[in-house]
Amino acid sequence: MPKQRTIKTPVTVSGVGLHTGEKVSLTFKPAPENHWYKFQRIDLPNKPIIDADVDYVVSTDHGTTLEKNGARVHTTEHVLAALVGMEIDNCLIEVTGPEMPIMNGSSMPFIEALEKAGIVEQDAERVYFELKSNLSYEDNNKHVEMLAVPQDEFRLTVMVDYNSEILGTQHAHIYKIGEFKEEIANCRTFVFLHELELLLQHNLIKGGDLDNAIVLVDKPIPAEHLAHLRKVFNKPDVEVKAKGMLNNTVPHFYNEPARHKLLDIVGDLALIGVPIKAHILAARPGHRGNVAFAKQFKEMIRKEKEASVAKPVSKKVVEIPHYDVNKVLFDINDIMKILPHRDPFLLIDKILELSPTHIVGLKNVSANEDFFRGHFPGNPVMPGVLLVEAMAQTGGVLVLKTVPDPENYLTYFLKIENARFKNKVLPGDTVIFVLHLLEPIRRGLCHMRGVAYVNDKVVMEADLMAQIIKVKSAPSAIGSPVSQN
Repeated sequence: MPKQRTIKTPVTVSGVGLHTGEKVSLTFKPAPENHWYKFQRIDLPNKPIIDADVDYVVSTDHGTTLEKNGARVHTTEHVLAALVGMEIDNCLIEVTGPEMPIMNGSSMPFIEALEKAGIVEQDAERVYFELKSNLSYEDNNKHVEMLAVPQDEFRLTVMVDYNSEILGTQHAHIYKIGEFKEEIANCRTFVFLHELELLLQHNLIKGGDLDNAIVLVDKPIPAEHLAHLRKVFNKPDVEVKAKGMLNNTVPHFYNEPARHKLLDIVGDLALIGVPIKAHILAARPGHRGNVAFAKQFKEMIRKEKEASVAKPVSKKVVEIPHYDVNKVLFDINDIMKILPHRDPFLLIDKILELSPTHIVGLKNVSANEDFFRGHFPGNPVMPGVLLVEAMAQTGGVLVLKTVPDPENYLTYFLKIENARFKNKVLPGDTVIFVLHLLEPIRRGLCHMRGVAYVNDKVVMEADLMAQIIKVKSAPSAIGSPVSQN
């Protein structure tokens, strides 16, 4: 396991708060093991500490605000994203005012400060929360969708679409948190001009500057409005250039707005309180949805901790199920109408049972199987990888039977976990594959637990996750298939 990390020496950055306009200094300080992130308002009596914890979120308007014992800190997400992006586990963040400095509207100034401070390993191991089942959040009013699926890295995929011809639909992703600095950290916040004018009318963004945000113009601007903007922000040469963007900034990436939304998710999910291993997929995310999703994560962590301290379950004797191999629901011809596989890679012969939550398949292992020629001469054993494949094909029938036109779909592996091979499968054996859903099928995602039996013995078991995708549709946003079932 990797070790926890903190910074070597304190380091300070200064600026103004985006909404309050107040000057503020922020100092990152080393912190002990298992400390996580905490803010300290050193400008207030008794210097109160506010934990970076989703339970202390009191507002998600124009940023994420935390409050504990009457002390607040505003706009925390860019600072927290920098700490997560640098894989720093423990840090005390001292601030001299109520709001984090906006700097250039991104996390990069904070990352540069943390690099200047230096990073050191601590003695304690880093403890991750590893997601074991899908977790989802939806806000139908704001059309926000968020989904987390098990993954051995912290991976993110984001889509933004605000019905704007100027912004269009944008996607952004990172495959691991180590990509954050180069791909995401310098992406600035963005705002539509009509939103900017509304914020000005409500006496907000007092610390706003056209240098710390990308301003998008999605409708014509009257000359007097443009003149007002020039006066407010002291930018006499401001004008609308191509693609409806004010000419004060040049985008770092063509999809900088989507990348900044990804940055915000990283910062808001830091409020879970531990580093996570999961793939987060988000459509039209915002701080409100990010925080609600973080609360779901924290509740799942709490339940897992409670379960871990419960009374140990006594070891059960494995009961071997028995099936009538003559009661066939689908024969080989029926299976070929559902699965695209063909000889020599079609590895199941019959389906014996099928329900919305489970399936039972059968494979007669003939001595004439082609793989026995090389695995192994004189000592034929069915390869474990082909047992997994046969199990996955059985599960593929289950998920493909949920669509009316299975012939137009392919099934792709996303994950194989907890695979165990307990006994050999030899020529002449009949293998029974029994798979049960671990959770309902959602958006073509199927998470199953499978066990394979020969007579009265378990020969292998595994947890499988797969997704079905229409042949003519674009690949899933979850990522490239590892291998086809």
